[in-house]
Amino acid sequence: MYFAQHYLDCLSQAAYVIGDETTGRAVVVDPRRDVDAYVADAEKHGFTVEAVINTHFHADFLAGHLELAERTGAWIGYGRRAETEYAIRKLGDGERISLGEVTLEIMETPGHTPESISILVFEHADDAVPHGVLTGDALFIGDVGRPDLLASVGVTARELGAMLYDSVHRKLLALPDAVRVFPAHGAGSSCGKNLSTERWSTIGEQRRTNYACRPMDQDTFVSLVTAGQPAAPGYFSYDADLNRRNRDLFDASQASRALGAEEFAALRADGALVLDARDPLEFAAGHLAGAVNVSIEGRFAEQAGSVLAPTDEILVIAPEGRAQETVTRLARIGFDRVLGHAADPEQLFRDRSGDMRQAGRLTADALRAELASERPPLVLDVRNCGERENGQYIEGALHIPLAELAARLDEVPSEGRLVVHCAGGHRSSIAASLLRQRGRTEVHDLLGGYQAWQSAA
Repeated sequence: MYFAQHYLDCLSQAAYVIGDETTGRAVVVDPRRDVDAYVADAEKHGFTVEAVINTHFHADFLAGHLELAERTGAWIGYGRRAETEYAIRKLGDGERISLGEVTLEIMETPGHTPESISILVFEHADDAVPHGVLTGDALFIGDVGRPDLLASVGVTARELGAMLYDSVHRKLLALPDAVRVFPAHGAGSSCGKNLSTERWSTIGEQRRTNYACRPMDQDTFVSLVTAGQPAAPGYFSYDADLNRRNRDLFDASQASRALGAEEFAALRADGALVLDARDPLEFAAGHLAGAVNVSIEGRFAEQAGSVLAPTDEILVIAPEGRAQETVTRLARIGFDRVLGHAADPEQLFRDRSGDMRQAGRLTADALRAELASERPPLVLDVRNCGERENGQYIEGALHIPLAELAARLDEVPSEGRLVVHCAGGHRSSIAASLLRQRGRTEVHDLLGGYQAWQSAA
């Protein structure tokens, strides 16, 4: 058996290539939209990809089932409750898929979504104990999939939570302790609240250490797994819906169009939004008025999808040599309306010097002094709820998680001085730039974030 996990750090997302080396037949599970890595892996090992299976309708990224089917001729598989605009093979509980000796067995594990499945992987068809189980978003390392993402129409979080209890406690935990667990996501994903940095585990280890796998009744489980979940980025419902539909295929060979200063300026004047993917310090030193700053480092796609809309026409300013990477990472969440990138940002900035702005940034000491003044600023905290536990917040701060800010801008006063902070200064630059882009004028962000605030106390 050939078994490979392809992990993408910036989305905390895992896909799997599973093949039978005696027959050369393979499947890919939960691929992302840019599929070259899976195709190359299969070709390197002499495999023919016969099937691409999604464990559920993903909300946090656009899956690559259509791209892989186009490239390889593979059939597309989902759980039997899935309904799509494209042709699929519906996979029922207990159904087996033979690749030769290597065999997959479907286990219906609804709860994160109604159509969710897990996939048992047997190295030999007659093995008593499977090599492992691909759990999708049902069971993570250290957590379970959240049932409240609204990726499924007409099913409540409590109904999904009850399904998830049955899937985890009566199905997955009924497997032998030695069975390896391979989830679809790891730490950092918004699909859960307590995901581990470990890439795989075992059923026995999860039984011992996962808070949601301890013995408990259904009501306790549902209350536990629905409480304290991080805010879901705004694009999640868009991607969950788009993963059901026919759509344009991603073509990695189509490079982002390089735009000269005049064309870039003309498209910007016509209403295109400028996405500046440089480091927050570079952005603060000088940027085009109205640009939104989401650094290419870190969780770029998720954060861009939190503050931009899929319908936005986007102009990219990228760090040197990273324009195509920026466009590809946007495409992973279905943000395809990129008109091009600045061929020479420095030239663009020189040509548009009258449109250049600097971002206001305050030290923790300066903020303390302002808060003690007669006209203190309003502090906006854009961290997630869990980051504010145990009194870890600035007294009197307005709290709106970054993922919710675009939808809750009317809660932020339109006038007066505003200071935005997160944990370390990355997310606050995003939030402050969005607020300026939406018309707020006196917006600063806190250098070093809450960490600097605590250190300076």
